[in-house]
Amino acid sequence: MAPYQNLEEYNLEITDEVRERYSSIIEEIGEDVAREGLLKTPERAAKAMLFLTQGYQQDAAEILRGAMFKEDYDDMVIVKGIELYSLCEHHMLPFFGKAHIAYIPNGQIVGLSKLPRIVDVFARRLQVQERLTHDILECINDTLKPKGVAVVIEAAHMCMMMRGVQKQNSVTTTSGFRGQFEKIETRNEFLKLISSDLA
Repeated sequence: MAPYQNLEEYNLEITDEVRERYSSIIEEIGEDVAREGLLKTPERAAKAMLFLTQGYQQDAAEILRGAMFKEDYDDMVIVKGIELYSLCEHHMLPFFGKAHIAYIPNGQIVGLSKLPRIVDVFARRLQVQERLTHDILECINDTLKPKGVAVVIEAAHMCMMMRGVQKQNSVTTTSGFRGQFEKIETRNEFLKLISSDLA
């Protein structure tokens, strides 16, 4: 046995129900679900959908609380370029991009990996980008209680690229600021840092 295995676990009853629904959809659009290339597609699609919406079963605040540490550091902490993948709740098509998060500690810091994890918790639900930005912002603000928190998300939406207006090069930017980041000088410092390449 390998020293480490990352195993995906699925509720078999729910997976079977979703698989049957995908099988029906494939038939309804005029395909042959018994065709060789499609034999396992309903099951794969069901597992993909359950994976992409696993955020409903996760508690972002609990993830943050599990890695909070007392620390006197009180300058800006930024994690930028966090990849995110979500599903638009209007068409159930993907939108994807990057999140940039900053906070100013108020006696406590949080393990850095927890910020990308809470992005995933909220992104792995049916979403709109505006709510996703708000959910991340308010979770950090309410749980960590920092002096300030900022979130900026830049994303491309397949519902705009593949259908509808079919604009392939458009990017949507949303932002939210609380506490010290509502001051223009702090906000500008954050925006300058996420825009620059420090490496």
